[in-house]
Amino acid sequence: MATKFQVLIIGGGTAGIMTAAQLLRQKKTNSVAIIEPADTHYYQPAWTLVGAGTFDYKKTAKPMSKVIPKGAEWIKDKATGFDPENNLVHTASSGDISYDYLVVAPGLTYDYSLIPGLGEAMDKGVVCSNYTDPEHTWKVLKNFKGGTALFTQPATPIKCGGAPQKIMYLAESYFRKSGVRSKTNIVFATPGTIIFGVKEIAKTLMNIIDRKDINLRFFHKLVEVDAKNQIAWYELVKQPEAGGCILRSEETDTVKIDKNFVYNYKDVKVSVKNGRYGIHYDMMHTAPPSVAPAFVRESSLVNEAGWVDVDKHSLQHRKYPNIFSLGDVAGLPTAKTGAAIRKQVPIVVDNIDLLMQQDRIGSLSYNGYSSCPLVTDYGKMVLAEFDYDQNFKPDPKLKQLLIKDSSKEHWRLWILKKYGLPYLYWNKMLKGKEV
Repeated sequence: MATKFQVLIIGGGTAGIMTAAQLLRQKKTNSVAIIEPADTHYYQPAWTLVGAGTFDYKKTAKPMSKVIPKGAEWIKDKATGFDPENNLVHTASSGDISYDYLVVAPGLTYDYSLIPGLGEAMDKGVVCSNYTDPEHTWKVLKNFKGGTALFTQPATPIKCGGAPQKIMYLAESYFRKSGVRSKTNIVFATPGTIIFGVKEIAKTLMNIIDRKDINLRFFHKLVEVDAKNQIAWYELVKQPEAGGCILRSEETDTVKIDKNFVYNYKDVKVSVKNGRYGIHYDMMHTAPPSVAPAFVRESSLVNEAGWVDVDKHSLQHRKYPNIFSLGDVAGLPTAKTGAAIRKQVPIVVDNIDLLMQQDRIGSLSYNGYSSCPLVTDYGKMVLAEFDYDQNFKPDPKLKQLLIKDSSKEHWRLWILKKYGLPYLYWNKMLKGKEV
């Protein structure tokens, strides 16, 4: 006979802990369990600052036992599969767990097979990632002696889509301090078409790109990393227009790139081979290619893209009405951030409560709100808050911090990022308190 809970939550990250905490704090139920194998819970938004040498990595971690809400049962195990028709979750060693309502929030995982060579190169030598080892990023920045500093990202969805840029802006400032900026070209190669999807934020960031003299390269899909020769290989995901500028290659091949591909061109060393375009780097920072965990991907819960198939407003599963999903694993057309989770949790909690009480979901609707705190310098930040339609939606509470326009750089936003948000996270969000 399977152990049964009224609400079963998969995942002890931000989404899972917040959901459990709010359910219990608001006395919606006293039967909550969280399946989570990890011993440690991390506040990952601070890893950008760790990678730039301005935050203590140890302060981003707490024992999982300290953040599991009082009243929730911690099943320290891995979920391995679903039987939604029978309201069961399979686990690695605890048998089947039964539920009335299921919240799927295990976050995402990294699939290095999508970019051959990256897994072997990651967090070694001059290849780094704040997503996986921010302390190594800081070592790479300190050891960098000049050349091509390449900042890039995969074509998959990633946590906080702005993070690959944040470390670039901080690195540029650090290179000035360390005296290597004058012999450094900074390149940002992205599969995207613009620097940021919200026009007010994009305008500010392009001014910062100009100020920091950074070379942007769009339509660049990272497909392979050659760590031995320090080359990042790309496929250009748009056909160049005739007559565009030519990026020279040391080989006999050349590739034409029109002006839509490149902004503030720098003559860095490149190679062309088999239709691919290689940028030679002296250091590289990237985000790893991200996917839903295998036990989710291989289940009947996912959409065609491999993320949990939920209604984007109610967060209720499209096929199984007693299943909800939120956070990074949910198939939502918005940025995967902790700020998004902050707005998603109350909707999931309200809907589960109403299903339990009245067999219906509520009228609360998630509008796709997400937020990306874009650190642009030591002591400066821009706060991008937006919805599904990429409308700029600044929080009215920012006025209390004397911030009139959060689309512009402000030192108060830096203080919020470095001190305010970590405090709110540990002491409010994870406790189920309203933020």
